[in-house]
Amino acid sequence: MFSAFRIFDDNGKISGRIVRAGLEELSAGPVVIRSAFSSVNYKDALAATGSGKIVRRFPLIGGIDVAGVVESSADARFKAGDPVVVTGYDLGVAHDGGYAGYVRVPAEWVVPLPSGLSALDAMVIGTAGFTAALSIVEMERNGLAPGAGPVIVTGATGGVGSIAVQCLSARGYEVTALTGKPQEEPYLRALGARQVIARETLQMGTRPLEKASWAGAVDPVGGATLAWLTRSMLPQGCIASSGLTGGTELQTTVMPFILRGVKLLGIDSVFCPMPMRREVWRRLATDLKPAKLSETAHRISLEELPSAFETLLHGQARGRYVVGLA
Repeated sequence: MFSAFRIFDDNGKISGRIVRAGLEELSAGPVVIRSAFSSVNYKDALAATGSGKIVRRFPLIGGIDVAGVVESSADARFKAGDPVVVTGYDLGVAHDGGYAGYVRVPAEWVVPLPSGLSALDAMVIGTAGFTAALSIVEMERNGLAPGAGPVIVTGATGGVGSIAVQCLSARGYEVTALTGKPQEEPYLRALGARQVIARETLQMGTRPLEKASWAGAVDPVGGATLAWLTRSMLPQGCIASSGLTGGTELQTTVMPFILRGVKLLGIDSVFCPMPMRREVWRRLATDLKPAKLSETAHRISLEELPSAFETLLHGQARGRYVVGLA
């Protein structure tokens, strides 16, 4: 038996609580992982509180990430003792997730943990950091390179943003951080940002094309911020769009795309194909490895999850929450 944070639907009220569970209760899968750490993403907060329609069956153990070691495997690709990481797919959505002492999953979801990353590192990174790195990899596939010009990261103190600043800095990019928390400028500069812009001082303008400023943009915010980015990119600039905390609507014109060749790239970290998934994790352990993971991490217990969810939903989080499970 082990502890788990299970999400329930009690007559339409979604909430989670800690329960005792056994392996036989978990969703099916040939690979059993003894969990070391999980993490807390915005999606986890939406799922566990019912603020978003994320969970597809109840009751369900939450947590869209997990890292640990293989306890047992009926699939020849993995053996007991292998360090592994799982993010995305249906984990914590329609399949019992990472907020538990043990997780059972399909082998097709499992990524061998690259040397150079510990289980703790992997969960400080988690889905948010994986999304940040995938954004950079996709932009580089579309022509972005160090020296092309400044790269802006929106929502820079959040999970995606704080890892993106570090990854870009590690690659030698000139990073500008956009944040709604101007008091966090020292923190963002410590992560590698050369410039910090307070969102409240930003003049977005209303013209179809604004001053061309950015060679690349990692945007987990969306809404009006994404619209402004389309208007302010340098010619051939790339935007990696991965989030919606600022809204789901996009009000822009075709002008940035046909006059500046701006590329708007959708980032799907949930069902990212396994070859790309492995490559992104390899790079997170090498040239994209964040240098300030310990400064980014806040370790919590399962009991502290509800407080972390509320902090995330109110936009007050800084860095990454990591859940200790060992």
